[in-house]
Amino acid sequence: MTDALTEAPRGASTSGPRPTPFRQAWAVAQSGLSRAAVIGAGSMGAGIAAQFANAGVPVDLLDIPADKGRRDARAEAGIAAQLRAGGFMGEGPVALVSTGNVEDHLDRLAQADWIIEAVIEDIAIKRDLYARIEAVRKPGALVSSNTSTLPRAALVEGFGAGFAAHFAITHFFNPPRHMELLELVAEPGSPAAGLAAAGRRVLGKTVIDCRDTPGFIANRIGCTWMSVSVIEALRLGLGAEEADAVQTAFGVPRTGVFGLLDLIGIDVIPHIWGSLMRALPDEDTINRFDLPASAAVQGMIAAGRFGRKSRAGFYRRGADGTREVIDFQTGDYRPQEASIRLPGEGRDLAALLADGSAFGAYARAVLGSILDYAVEHTSSIARGPDAVDAAMELGYGWRRGPFRILADLPEAVVRRAFLPGDAAGSARLAAAWPEARAARLQGGARAGAPKDRLARARAADDRLLGNDAARLWALGDRIACFEISTKANVLDEDVLDTLEAALAVAGRAYDALVIGNGNPRSFAAGADRGALAGLIEAGAWDVLEARLLRGQRLFGALRGLDQPVIAAISGTALGGGCELALHCHGAAAHAEAALGLTQAAAGLMPGWGGTVRLLASALARDPAQGTARAFELLLRSRPLGSAREALAAGLLPEATEIVMHRGDVLEAAVAMAAAGVAARPARRTLAIAPGGAAAREALIAPFAAQLGAAERAAAREIAWVLTGGEAAGEVTEEALLGLEHAAFMRLARRPEASARIRPARAG
Repeated sequence: MTDALTEAPRGASTSGPRPTPFRQAWAVAQSGLSRAAVIGAGSMGAGIAAQFANAGVPVDLLDIPADKGRRDARAEAGIAAQLRAGGFMGEGPVALVSTGNVEDHLDRLAQADWIIEAVIEDIAIKRDLYARIEAVRKPGALVSSNTSTLPRAALVEGFGAGFAAHFAITHFFNPPRHMELLELVAEPGSPAAGLAAAGRRVLGKTVIDCRDTPGFIANRIGCTWMSVSVIEALRLGLGAEEADAVQTAFGVPRTGVFGLLDLIGIDVIPHIWGSLMRALPDEDTINRFDLPASAAVQGMIAAGRFGRKSRAGFYRRGADGTREVIDFQTGDYRPQEASIRLPGEGRDLAALLADGSAFGAYARAVLGSILDYAVEHTSSIARGPDAVDAAMELGYGWRRGPFRILADLPEAVVRRAFLPGDAAGSARLAAAWPEARAARLQGGARAGAPKDRLARARAADDRLLGNDAARLWALGDRIACFEISTKANVLDEDVLDTLEAALAVAGRAYDALVIGNGNPRSFAAGADRGALAGLIEAGAWDVLEARLLRGQRLFGALRGLDQPVIAAISGTALGGGCELALHCHGAAAHAEAALGLTQAAAGLMPGWGGTVRLLASALARDPAQGTARAFELLLRSRPLGSAREALAAGLLPEATEIVMHRGDVLEAAVAMAAAGVAARPARRTLAIAPGGAAAREALIAPFAAQLGAAERAAAREIAWVLTGGEAAGEVTEEALLGLEHAAFMRLARRPEASARIRPARAG
């Protein structure tokens, strides 16, 4: 992997500690993408530029020149806004973005392999820009528009075949860092169709192929859903909070529809919905449920109630901080109903659909309409039902897309509940149900979902050993995979039993070991805190001590394997889970992985060698300040916000690949294992700062005012270990492990220890 730049905040000195290599994301170099450019520095364009930088790709961000002051001020403001909004994975990637303007710096586009236009939705402006881009674009460079309303055919009309073949629509969702969906409209088989692979590997997106139709997939279905939902709520006399409660029973986000419109901005309804409605036939459902013409919507806009941006929309916070909701009858706000009891308690959708109240009528009207709409239009807008489901799940946060909802309903409910006055619609749903059901029962994968080696090993039952808590799988090519499968992936005694057995097998019969699982939320948490609290309350100190020593021994044995051990990290790696990652020789980490040694928040500290591993990493990076940096990390109550930040801080092995799409993490880990990433020779001694009370107090003093009693006790013990107890100079890692163990036991014996541990989440 090629190191593009070094990771250092703006203005940082070039002298001092060794900089952390700024790695390109896994497979970026192989993608052929060496540089990108984005034109348009609004929230979307600047966010896309930030995501290129997060992947380690240098990118130019251009906008029109500012009227006054610095000509590049618009692009600079876009970067500043992304820093405030968290669009960057730490400060390091910011250095990869070069700002400019389209009058002075358009020639920079000649260096770009991928040029993205994210300017105002005006076809004349866009086409004029494309003509200027075509004059400087290098051969083979791809161009795409982030438009959400304009057809590709109209955008490329009149341009040569070469430009058209290299042009696509790449419709991102805001914010670009966090929204996984990317809709792609490209000529099949053209060079621009290759953006599907680049969008996934480079930018971490699940890319859905769309047909060149208005609104593509997600907005076509999503905007129609919101239109139907609002109009039907008003027709049936439901309040906004009542309608939203019914919506959450469908599996949509907690905002519901009215809360989502507050988030989008009620004032943009005439523009966004109007544009889509004009592009679709009068008989289309979105035109029959005319949201911009609704008196309720028009009244909200006239009153300046635009949603969250104006602090008042369909919902608002009252003067006393309570949540209020608009009353559609009076136009005034009233207290939101605290509890809405739905038929089936909101968990039994079939019971809700069968109910004779307004709630049931609303559920049947909205869900029936949108399911029928998806069934009717899928063939014209998407490659298949799985693409529609993926678009709604990733773009609108639905727990299940429309075809998954349809498949999960009993056939009798589908035939009875929906669209009683619409014979054609009822017939379509009834006809679609068997195929949707069959696909669901066969475990049909969502569009873009990975089929990695671990999934194939499970399907083939290639298990070498294990229990319900953890298993060792054969992945082929003499690579084994250790999978944890407890709740939240806590490291309980059953997991440690399996790890001990796995170490013996992997060390003897396999050339490499991958540690990972298919859980996108968690790589591994810490020890089972319920069990830990129980041992403390029972005073079972010998048992607790034995478990701590066992964890230290097993993690040390893992690190001591001659074969490469690679962690495949997605989601969280907290407490003992982070310690597990630190003992691996290398890692493939999803860019959004959250890692942290967060035990101090519960009045504890790492007990399985994490303190020692972090100190060794910190001192290797910065001998002068490494101890202080390790101490600060060990006091954090929250994980770091990205794998890049964790790598820079030393919470990941130095041999770490950043993986932008979580579905590629295991594949990257297997590739690293197959390549034989070797363990760094274990350091037997660490040159620590001189110990003693003064050194410990110097570490604690900057944080003393922020610490409660339990955290202060943990801080004292952590400082004691990091400074070698009463030793000075060089200290062996074995001696530091002994100090860590003793310090953990002292913290566990504190009177308030079990009370602090038990309510906390595992990790």
